[in-house]
Amino acid sequence: MKNYYQFAPLNIGRWLTWGLFALILAAAPLFFSSGLAMTVLSQMGIAIIACLSYNILLGQGGMLSFGHAVYTGLGSFLAIHALNSVSNGSLPLPVSAVPLTGGLAGAGFAVLLGYVTTRKSGTTFAMITLGLGELVFAMSLMIPEFFGGEGGVSGNRVTGKALLGITFGPQIQVYYLIACYTFVAVAAMFAFTGTPLGRMLNAVRDNPERVEFVGYDTQKVRYIAFIIAGFFAGISGGLAALNFEIVTAEVVGAARSGAYLLFTFLGGATFFFGPIIGGILMVLAFVLLSEFTKAWLLYLGLVFLFMVMYAPGGIASLIMMNLRVAAFGKLRELWVSYLALTVTALVLLTGAGAMIEMVYHLQLNTTLGSELRFLGVTLNTKGPNSWFGAAFVMLTGLGLFEVTRRQFLREWGEIQDYIEKEAKRREAL
Repeated sequence: MKNYYQFAPLNIGRWLTWGLFALILAAAPLFFSSGLAMTVLSQMGIAIIACLSYNILLGQGGMLSFGHAVYTGLGSFLAIHALNSVSNGSLPLPVSAVPLTGGLAGAGFAVLLGYVTTRKSGTTFAMITLGLGELVFAMSLMIPEFFGGEGGVSGNRVTGKALLGITFGPQIQVYYLIACYTFVAVAAMFAFTGTPLGRMLNAVRDNPERVEFVGYDTQKVRYIAFIIAGFFAGISGGLAALNFEIVTAEVVGAARSGAYLLFTFLGGATFFFGPIIGGILMVLAFVLLSEFTKAWLLYLGLVFLFMVMYAPGGIASLIMMNLRVAAFGKLRELWVSYLALTVTALVLLTGAGAMIEMVYHLQLNTTLGSELRFLGVTLNTKGPNSWFGAAFVMLTGLGLFEVTRRQFLREWGEIQDYIEKEAKRREAL
C-alpha cells in the first residue's frame, strides 16, 4: 500500500505581496535620498506600526480607544531612558534592541491599565481610555524626574560599539533599522489576524453575546488583544525615540491619540492594509501639508468629514470595491465618470481653498499686507473681486460635482446589479 503525501498549495499571491512590500522598504532610499525624504520615510515606518497596532483594537476588536498614545508615548519614554542607560554603560544592550524595551514597556502598561479598561466595552470603554489618556498626560507634567518636564528627555543613539560599521549616526542607517522593524511587526500583526485569538477577537467585535454563550470570556479576549496592541505600540514609540533622540510630553497627549484614530479610519479600519495607508497619510499631513499652509488642520477635518459622508469604509474600501468591479470587467466603463468627478472636485477644492486661505490671511497674516499667492494667482483679501471669484468657482464646482456624482451613482448601481446577477450565475454553474 502506497503512502501519499499532500502539501498545501503555495500561495503565490501572498509571497508576491510580501516580497513587493520588502522590496519597497529596501529600495525606497534609492529613489528618495534627500535628508527630508529619509526623515519622512522613517516616520512613515513608525506611523504604520502605530496605526496597525491601533487597528487591533478598532478594526479587529471594535474597541474605540481615545488613549492609544499612552502606550506609544510611554514606550518612547522607556526607550529613551534605556538608550541613556546604554550610553552611560549601565545597560548592556545594543542600540538596535532599544525599541524592544519600548515594546515591553507598552505591553507592561497595557497589562496594568488594560485590565481596568477592557472590563467594559462600547462607549464606556472609549470614555475610560480618554480618562486614562488625560491622566497620563497630566502626570507627564507632574513628574519631571521621569518625563523631563516641558523640555522632555533627550538621548544620543550614536553610542556603544559599532556593529559591522553601523553607528546609527547617518539617517539612512536608522531608516533601515526602522524598515526591518516595520516589516517584522507588520508580518507579525498580519499573522495575528489568522490565529484563533485573532478570529475570536473578530467574533467578540461582531457578536459578544454569542461568544459568551459558547463559553468564551469576552473580557479576557479583549484584554489579551489590548496587551498585544500595547506591545506593538511600544515598539513604534521606541523607534520614534531612536529616530528623534528626544521625547516630550506631547507623545502621550490626546492630539496624538486622535491622530491615530483619524488616520486609521481614513485608511480603512476594516481591511488590514488600510492602516498602512493611514500611517503614510498621517506623515504626509503632519510633515508636508503643514509646511504648505497654516490651515492644514481645517483641510484635514474637511477630508475626514467627506470620507465619513461618502466613504465610511476608508480608502481601502474604495480600492477593494473597484478591484471587485475590475474583476468583472466593468471598471473601464467608469473611467469617464471618475475623470469628471476628479475635475469637478478639483474645481470645488480650488474655490474653497482660496476662500480658506484668504480667511486665514486676514486672521493671522495681516502684517504682510492684503495680498497673497494661491496656486500661482494673486488674491486680495480686501478686494471684493477675489472673494466673489473664489465663491463663484467653489459654487460652480459644487454644482458640477453634485450632478456628476448623481450620474456616477446611477452607473455604479447598474454595474452592481450586473455583478450580483453574474455572481449568482457563476455560482449556479
